[in-house]
Amino acid sequence: MAVTLMKDAKMEEIAGKVQREERLSIEDGLYLYDTSDLLTIAQLADQVNEKKSGKNVYFIENMYINPTNVCEASCSFCGFKRKPGEEGAYTMHEEELLEYVEKRWNDNIQEFHIVGGHNVEVGFEYYLNTVRTLKKHYPQAAVKAYTAAEIEFFARISGLSMKEVLEELMKAGLDTLPGGGAEILTERYRSKMSPDKASTYEWLEAHETAHQLGMKTHATMLYGSIDSFEERLIHMDRLRQLQDKTNGFMVFIPLAMQPRKVNAGWHQRTSPYDDMRTIAISRLMLDNFDHIKAYWINIGAQLTQMALTFGSDDIHGTLIEERISHSVGALTSQGLTRKELIHLIKGANKQPVERDTFYNIIKEY
Repeated sequence: MAVTLMKDAKMEEIAGKVQREERLSIEDGLYLYDTSDLLTIAQLADQVNEKKSGKNVYFIENMYINPTNVCEASCSFCGFKRKPGEEGAYTMHEEELLEYVEKRWNDNIQEFHIVGGHNVEVGFEYYLNTVRTLKKHYPQAAVKAYTAAEIEFFARISGLSMKEVLEELMKAGLDTLPGGGAEILTERYRSKMSPDKASTYEWLEAHETAHQLGMKTHATMLYGSIDSFEERLIHMDRLRQLQDKTNGFMVFIPLAMQPRKVNAGWHQRTSPYDDMRTIAISRLMLDNFDHIKAYWINIGAQLTQMALTFGSDDIHGTLIEERISHSVGALTSQGLTRKELIHLIKGANKQPVERDTFYNIIKEY
């Protein structure tokens, strides 16, 4: 009985902090991961979300492009990469890229979302030309391209600094960085799961540099493998510290780890309980982020709808043809229509808002 009272008292303390808009500590976050009172966490996260966004839930019509799957890195969670010459390896050059886009294009698309492999067989110029080509032929669409890990890779292969890499990409037409490559921002995790990619500090440096250059960017967290709850909270704390400094992040996207095979058992997937809890805790911990995204590709459309009452105000976009999560164990479709996204949002008693890359409103439904 004493333990229950202590836990209730701790939740009341946390609720008081949330209502006074005081920052939660990592210790508070650990309690929220430990308590069985998920509904109170959800209610608190929903209150914070409504203060920031009202009933609005945002989505974007976007196209996902992976120009190459050839990669030097050996991340233990990736099923997308191929070695040079391996069966299934590809690198789109200009004509192939334009053909790919033309087949999938419609005039409502606001954004190209571009992530690929760390391909040592092509130089930095290849990556610059991908941006130039898209901007030349589709100037109306924003280019969201290359994770911070890719920026660090480009710096290594080009001999440029990350700042110089970003400046060249911006000259080519780059509008924003996606949030990928973050995984979990602790070195214990990265040394085991993604030892060939940018370190915690290099990832943060790439985004800080982009912010200093006037760019707004995205941030992710890939949870559900070897990460501890404490590491997830350290990850969030490092992001909010950088956000305090630059105010350059637009949105945080918690990504549920996908198993290596589609037919993997449920014990190899994150639980819906963990997914909803992590979204809600993200909203409570990241007090200086305007938006929290529920990524339907990884958690499915029904949980994404549920997430709209757990602190999320964004359900991403149409995507059209997502490949990276689907190269491992994602069970979802590779794209959703605008009609389907609007249906999901209205079903949660929220206001569907179509946006552009920078959260400017295009249309309310």
